[in-house]
Amino acid sequence: MIGALELGIIYAIVALGVYLTFRVLNFPDLTVDGSFTTGAAVAGMLVTLEVNPILATAAAFIAGMLAGTITGLLHTYGGIDGLLAGILTMIALWSVNLRIMGLATGSPGTANLGLLRSESMFTPLREAGILGTWMSIPILLAGVIVVKLLIDWFLATDLGLSLRATGNNEQMIRAFGVNTYHTKILGLALSNGIVAVGGALVAQYNGFADIQAGVGLILIGLASVILGQVVVGSRWVWQATLGVIVGAILYRFIIFLALQSGLNPNDTKVVSAIIVVLALLMPRFGIGKQLRSVFSSGGKTTKPDAVAAAEPVTKEA
Repeated sequence: MIGALELGIIYAIVALGVYLTFRVLNFPDLTVDGSFTTGAAVAGMLVTLEVNPILATAAAFIAGMLAGTITGLLHTYGGIDGLLAGILTMIALWSVNLRIMGLATGSPGTANLGLLRSESMFTPLREAGILGTWMSIPILLAGVIVVKLLIDWFLATDLGLSLRATGNNEQMIRAFGVNTYHTKILGLALSNGIVAVGGALVAQYNGFADIQAGVGLILIGLASVILGQVVVGSRWVWQATLGVIVGAILYRFIIFLALQSGLNPNDTKVVSAIIVVLALLMPRFGIGKQLRSVFSSGGKTTKPDAVAAAEPVTKEA
């Protein structure tokens, strides 16, 4: 169970990245399936070459931002549909990721890269005997909270408000002189950069980077975002990002319980889809209303219908 909680906390970073595009920017970005693996490939390749794991993770962030920028350019200046732009970038990243991991082994392409013999971000925790115990939970959670607070701060700045307004009403914010092309590209770059960091951390935690790591990741991210915001709510930005973290942990815990009950690991994608469907249906039947009231300021709740679980955040942080 501890391992499931640790993975849930790490995947919360990925969910925060998905939140930026899916909720804030209102953009269906499938690039994350590729950028997650890109982050794992870049970090894995660099730590294998004995680069400082912190620098390797930072490089993964930059690589993810480049992937998101490409999708943004294809969509804005290229005039390609957002969904198709993300798919095109995701497909291209498959070959790119193979090449990146191949740099560590000197081959044209590597599908799996082992990191167990290399120093990673989690090496100090492993050597201290903390990883895999309850002591690791607050440490990992503190790191995720820092990322959450940075996102909360950014979305409260003028640039962040422009990003939120672009997702909420693109025509209106254009009337105020904001270049929505730039805000879309920035949002996609930041989202995929954060997702890539999550991929880098997951690879270092698991001890390997695999080309299949990002397959279906968008479903995991959406499950975390939707489940968390149904339970916690999304009235305020800080509340929405908190919900994303809670959702990621709940998602991993549900998957853990399913596997413990004898579920075939090959069926986890079906479970993820069911979680998303149930999370979307909960507000329609009023199930999430009481749960959200616990986290809402002054006992206020979010909208009781299903639309509340899918609309972007528009209120001030």
